[in-house]
Amino acid sequence: MKKQTKRRCAFFASLAAVAVLSCFFWFRIDLTQEKRFSIAKQTKQLIGQIDTPVNIVCYLGGSVDANIAHLKNAMENMVEEFNSYSSKKIQLEFVNPSVANSDEERVKNYLALERQGMRGLSVARKEKNGKISQSVVFPWAHVVMHGDSLLIPLFENNSQTSTVQLIAHSIEDMEFRLTDAIRALSKKTVDKIAFIEGHGELDEQYVYDAESALSRYFQVDRGVIGYDAAVLDEYKAIVVAQPKDKFSETDKYIIDQYFMNGGCVMWLIDGIEFSEKTLSKSGISPVLPLDVNLQDMLFRYGVRILPSVLEDMQCAYMPVNVAPAGRPAQFEALPWFYAPLLITSPYHPITKNSMQVKANFASALEFTNNSNDVEKDVLLITSNATRISRAPTEINMAAMPEIDPQTYFNTKYQPVAVAMKGTFPSVFTNRITPPEITNAAPKKDISVPTRMIVVADGDVIRNDVEYKGSSVGIVPLGFDRVTKQMFGNRNFIVNSLLYLTDDENWLELRNRTIKLRLINQAVTTSYRTYWQVFNVLVPLLFLATFGGIYFLVRRRRNRV
Repeated sequence: MKKQTKRRCAFFASLAAVAVLSCFFWFRIDLTQEKRFSIAKQTKQLIGQIDTPVNIVCYLGGSVDANIAHLKNAMENMVEEFNSYSSKKIQLEFVNPSVANSDEERVKNYLALERQGMRGLSVARKEKNGKISQSVVFPWAHVVMHGDSLLIPLFENNSQTSTVQLIAHSIEDMEFRLTDAIRALSKKTVDKIAFIEGHGELDEQYVYDAESALSRYFQVDRGVIGYDAAVLDEYKAIVVAQPKDKFSETDKYIIDQYFMNGGCVMWLIDGIEFSEKTLSKSGISPVLPLDVNLQDMLFRYGVRILPSVLEDMQCAYMPVNVAPAGRPAQFEALPWFYAPLLITSPYHPITKNSMQVKANFASALEFTNNSNDVEKDVLLITSNATRISRAPTEINMAAMPEIDPQTYFNTKYQPVAVAMKGTFPSVFTNRITPPEITNAAPKKDISVPTRMIVVADGDVIRNDVEYKGSSVGIVPLGFDRVTKQMFGNRNFIVNSLLYLTDDENWLELRNRTIKLRLINQAVTTSYRTYWQVFNVLVPLLFLATFGGIYFLVRRRRNRV
């Protein structure tokens, strides 16, 4: 008996020692296949440097939808993992915007959230009695730090993807979205980017939405280049958005040397030009090559914008007057093949889990060399039903209804946007420096490692503008006023600039893949009673069997 007592005391003492040690030393092992409960090295470093409390207000409280519940649980798990490296400086609060004393008050709550930029999501749920009920959820979160806050979406509503896939994609992006917000709020200095002017680029009102979205991360400037060779040195990246006039050799030299010294460039260049006014009046417009004197630069860097116009069966819609001549106008939304909905690459962090990008009179790209010094990744492509027409050609709206898709769309998967990184050759190798240049540093013929993005359509960054009397309204970038659908243009632009200026590969956080292993609802419903009985009886039988064996063993020992 004394030996048994000593053994018991030793056992409980060991448990107590383990409990005490666990307060000071701990470890976690993630046994999931895709490491869903592990965070990246960059995240650990960022979270470990937090010196002030971070409050996250998530508007998923009270939600009972199974799919949304996965998203809510993922948020809880992610914050818990963050707190493992932040000394619990991150506080998570769930808010249920549907809690209200009346329907009127609930609607007011919804409108208040919408005014802050949050879009509600209608969710259908099947009740036990078989009825379908509708509820509204707001998959958004406010990250508050240093008295400032950032609103982050937890869910991208893409009509082309199932809800289960969307939830999986949202969970994949969650670490990036949270760390991106914390990183932006904790920055002591803000990087600068610039939109280049002076060559007929898009006016500020037509890139207003893009600039507003980018201002969350950068100081956004605009201006002409001039003659000072160092004018771009303070900028991490520059954007050339749909120029219509030719670049001078001076401007090209300054951009080239800026690029050679590590600056990054996003080109959004049209390959063709046409008259929208003529097209709207007569339904016919000639299409001509557009030369802005950049082809030699882009060719040297490794890509060429073909003087061409793309048509695609996978496209946006345009209202067309289908009424006969002499009758009142009757508009009908018809496919507009010149507005392709571009497929985003699932393999690149810029476009991973992104919605389609809407283009307009886009051109095709082709690569000009196979240098091992430059890595090229296609970001946007057309569908498998595409037609490419080399300029000069014409647009004839009257001929569109007579198109036979089987023969008309005779090519597929034409690249429209590409990301390139590596060391690039200068276009001014063995060429004289323009004499107008001032403050010029020694010319570089080979760049340091840097990045570039080329898009063969300037309209990818262009937002629409609505004029109502004397007021001007900015239509969100990527919003289709015909179908009321939101496309991924804004995210594409923002992610592109984040990628270009990303010194620490933060966008690589988006490369993780999460597979949701969901329960088959049909099977669970049919076997519900069986598993309920099983879960109740089996543990009881196990305890009874164990208790019986323990009683018999102890009784036999006492007899001895």
